[in-house]
Amino acid sequence: MASSAHTDVITDHDHAQCVADAVARVEQHCAARGLRLTPLRRNVMRSLAESHVPLGAYEITERLARRGEKAPPMSVYRALDFLVAEGLAHRIESRNAYLACGSPHDAGEVVVFLICEQCGLTREMASHAVGRDLAWAARSAGFEPRQRVLEIGGTCAACRAKAQGLADAGQDTAGHAPG
Repeated sequence: MASSAHTDVITDHDHAQCVADAVARVEQHCAARGLRLTPLRRNVMRSLAESHVPLGAYEITERLARRGEKAPPMSVYRALDFLVAEGLAHRIESRNAYLACGSPHDAGEVVVFLICEQCGLTREMASHAVGRDLAWAARSAGFEPRQRVLEIGGTCAACRAKAQGLADAGQDTAGHAPG
């Protein structure tokens, strides 16, 4: 799970607008399809949108409780199931956690999650090219994919920069490590 060394907010964008857009997208989606957007579903989506680190159901339950909303974990799981089924959130299998969906995806696209193994920050990307290549490979093998999600672990730019800064701090002015 994410370490406390990193905030779960990406600072290279207007985060308040990011959250507002995610909630508005859920509202529009539900209104267009005649689906019921309960206060809990809306608040679960808000919690997911407020974090760019995948959250487990119990973490969401705790966040809701800090805001004064008592919701049992099973109700949170049902809200998450709804959001995932409607394509508004994703389940990150490797983390057993959830993330707000950044944008709608075309049928042929593969959703790629770039997951920082140090801080947990997760970025969502869609790739039609990867989808095309995987579809070709699946057809060649006679395989029909159930989902098209790829999770890639690694290190984000902020964690790499932080690690480099720590490494640089350990060297003397001539560029040599102290000995």
